[in-house]
Amino acid sequence: MILSEDLFLSIKEDINQLNINLKKMVGSKHPVLYAAAKHLLQQGGKRIRPSIILLIAKIITKNNIILSEHKRLAEITEIIHTASLMHDDVIDDCDTRRGLNTVHSVFSTKIAILAGDFLFAQSSWYLANLNNLEVVKTISKVIIDFAEGETRQGITTFDASISIDDYIDKSFYKTATLIACSCKATVMLSNLNKDMENNFYLYGKHLGLAFQIVDDILDIISEKNKLGKPAGSDLKNGNFTAPVIFALQEKPELYKLINQEFQNDNDLNKAINIIKNTKGIQKAKDLAEEHIQLAIEIIREMLSIYDNNESLILISDYVLNRLN
Repeated sequence: MILSEDLFLSIKEDINQLNINLKKMVGSKHPVLYAAAKHLLQQGGKRIRPSIILLIAKIITKNNIILSEHKRLAEITEIIHTASLMHDDVIDDCDTRRGLNTVHSVFSTKIAILAGDFLFAQSSWYLANLNNLEVVKTISKVIIDFAEGETRQGITTFDASISIDDYIDKSFYKTATLIACSCKATVMLSNLNKDMENNFYLYGKHLGLAFQIVDDILDIISEKNKLGKPAGSDLKNGNFTAPVIFALQEKPELYKLINQEFQNDNDLNKAINIIKNTKGIQKAKDLAEEHIQLAIEIIREMLSIYDNNESLILISDYVLNRLN
């Protein structure tokens, strides 16, 4: 298996430049807004979304040269993702992310919300300046989907009747939509046909769903120092994910802790231990693998067109290997 650093080696310089550009792009006349936005951006992160865009662009463009429009789309995508994290942290009342204090815990809830809104506005401005109406329509839909996803999550907190289908729908709106639409927009900027747009959209959708499922598994099985935030954060907030839903089918005693909303100090740890002692984690991993296989099948069908797309298959493996 190729190491993740080798996988991203071909776009390393592009990602380095992206990090520099992001700080310039979030410039604000108000120093507090700028400081709040910069605080989260400088924490780094995996930059998985722009990396996918750049890898696709490298494959589908003539002579494997990434266009400036592709690079700007990658930057826009990361700004949108960062804005959503700011709002997510407020909604989930999360004090840490990536091992550092969240924006609202450093500044205030009001500033975090305003900074998130500011980043969404900035991304929209840069998006419009791509001068491609179809790309604008495609990426704008992401922000609508984010709101839909947060609303769905908000009205189902501590609802133990949530199904796997409900969970997949919510995961699409909250995570997979950005990756799917970004993949599609990358193809649009290269002026390829509708079939290619749709194929890359589906590739991004399944990759994004797998990414979210893996994140949700890690929320249960990882320790705080690896996660960069407290383990079981989603569970504590009543956001039930694949491992929890599968575990509930096997261990009904979980319902009691959920109905009590983990009111006792050790209730959350009890729930996590119960989940770990079921097949819930493995079933969730199997679900993630199903979506990875669907993503890989889509790419392999295009092998006859692009024979250098191995990196897109490997990035699918990379998503699952985060569990190892």
